[in-house]
Amino acid sequence: MSPTDVTVVLAHGAWADGSSWAKVIGSLAADGIQVVAAPLPLTSFGDDVAALERTLARVAGPVVLAGHAYAGAVIGATRNEKVRALVYVAALAPDEGETLGELAARSGSCIGESALLPVPSDGAVDLYLRWEANAPYPGFTECFANGVDPKTARVLAAAQRPAAAAQFEEPSGPPAWKSIPAWSLIGTVDRVIPPALQEEMAGRAGAQISRVDAGHLTPITHPVEVTELILAAVDATT
Repeated sequence: MSPTDVTVVLAHGAWADGSSWAKVIGSLAADGIQVVAAPLPLTSFGDDVAALERTLARVAGPVVLAGHAYAGAVIGATRNEKVRALVYVAALAPDEGETLGELAARSGSCIGESALLPVPSDGAVDLYLRWEANAPYPGFTECFANGVDPKTARVLAAAQRPAAAAQFEEPSGPPAWKSIPAWSLIGTVDRVIPPALQEEMAGRAGAQISRVDAGHLTPITHPVEVTELILAAVDATT
């Protein structure tokens, strides 16, 4: 089997969509790798896992599954037998019983209650990230988009998709990283998922760890390093 027989499936994080992987998609495609970005509705954790499974169902052959940020939890919930490797990119990798809200709260994440603008939505609550600072939240550019150029940060803030509050409250099930090999790219100046938490999660997952001097949005700011890590997982799969 060659690397071109493997499909890379990419899952985006909260407040984002598949376009956050655009530079990585281009790099992988240039190397002849089949790549698909899974569209997550961000309406609940269960909905997102189901959406990922629908994407996997339309992909043939072995899969390397990569998740950014919140989507690390989503890829860790897969039970699909096509998945041969997991790649965590500035991502959460919860263990069984953990909630994403608890992980964020104990890690010193810059995203807390003061960062969020809650909006009622059909009996639930959608969460948006504020642009302006609201102490202790340092603002969108200093928290979520640190390291991103100002013009791109403005676009990301304007185009952000809401994240359902329920995503952060549902306990995780048994993680796929207990049986599937994992890789992790840790941004050393990430303020959303602080490096210490990423190191802890990657360590217990037995992941092969790479580090980069970057904030949270590494698929946008450091697509070369992200692509290299994904290709390493592809090579190991083949």
